[in-house]
Amino acid sequence: MMRLSNHCFCLLAAALGLQACSVPEPASPAAVVAAATEPSLRDRYSRSPQDWPAATIDAGVAFVELGPIEKSTQPADPQSTARVDLGKALFFDARISGSGHMACASCHDADLGFADGRTTSFGHGFQPLRRNAPSILNVGSLPTLFWDGRAKTLEDQALMVFENADEMHTSGGAIVETLSQSQGYRERFAAAYGDDAITLPRTLQAIAAFEATVRSDGSSAFDRFVAGDREAMDDDAILGLHLFRTKARCVNCHHGPLLTDHSFHDLGLSYYGRELEDLGRYRVTKDTKDVGRFKTPSLRNVTRTAPYMHNGLFDLAGVVNMYSAGMATLRKKAGQEGDPLFPTKSPLLKRLDLSVDEKRALIAFLHALEERRRRVRPPKLPRSAPHKPAVSMHGRLLLLATTSGV
Repeated sequence: MMRLSNHCFCLLAAALGLQACSVPEPASPAAVVAAATEPSLRDRYSRSPQDWPAATIDAGVAFVELGPIEKSTQPADPQSTARVDLGKALFFDARISGSGHMACASCHDADLGFADGRTTSFGHGFQPLRRNAPSILNVGSLPTLFWDGRAKTLEDQALMVFENADEMHTSGGAIVETLSQSQGYRERFAAAYGDDAITLPRTLQAIAAFEATVRSDGSSAFDRFVAGDREAMDDDAILGLHLFRTKARCVNCHHGPLLTDHSFHDLGLSYYGRELEDLGRYRVTKDTKDVGRFKTPSLRNVTRTAPYMHNGLFDLAGVVNMYSAGMATLRKKAGQEGDPLFPTKSPLLKRLDLSVDEKRALIAFLHALEERRRRVRPPKLPRSAPHKPAVSMHGRLLLLATTSGV
């Protein structure tokens, strides 16, 4: 068969009205060698995190490189251990709620990543609440709690839930009264605190002590990869890690070992002026700059805690699609020109136009943050007064279904 030279082929193409072609210059030997020796993405990320490719960070962002979480130190002395055990019992005990049907574990289930898998949780009287239940994984390392950051300590957070009429619907006095009727609880308080005085501060401290033990355990593929197992993450996940730190711009808010900046941002999801309106942080600070801002959640174990966002309206693919589009942008309507509460979306959000493959890689990286499933068996609860039998949260739900004919 006759072969056409490149020159002849281009002349023929031009004569036929086809797009003109050009003959690339042959690569220099130096360029060929450089391309062959360029480290792969896996090689580049197999180095220490401080030697990873530069992250794409906006001015003013106090970026902290991704990395492993420090291993937790479990309490060693008997009294601290007893306090954690007491807190675990309280965490699972529905009797300290106003209805006797809700426990902390109702919304923070270990089998569901210490969240509850619902769009929004059920509260007192099984009425739906306004916000999605966040996971309590690593909650002891967070400087603020709740989506709007209104609590500064685990003790404050627990008390706010107990006293919220839409949630646990009880009071500190009622909790102490219920627990004081149980000889078993008096014994557990004595083991935890040295005497059997049951007080509200001690109760909250014990719950906080248990919650502080719910920490990442280093079992995720990402943690193992950073620890030196270069095969722990597949190629898609490594590409996703690179995109997470560069083109996808995720690390502007999700950085550090916990993958959160512990700050608050408006993602355009306040539903301002609509049925699902939620002004977020503004309800706490009354600062108009905080309208529509919500706390940046940690992404550790994120694939076990669907659905997502403060209102629980999105699945993981939907969240990635929305970030790729730059998130929702609210437009002012007639009469809103001077509205001081009109939300302003975070300037950190940009249109990304990620490809299908890039979105898949990002999701692969998020799966690499998933930890082994943790089983937390509900403890045997102390016996209570005769008129209030010791029934766990699960037993309470079963009892309610039986008596209501469900």
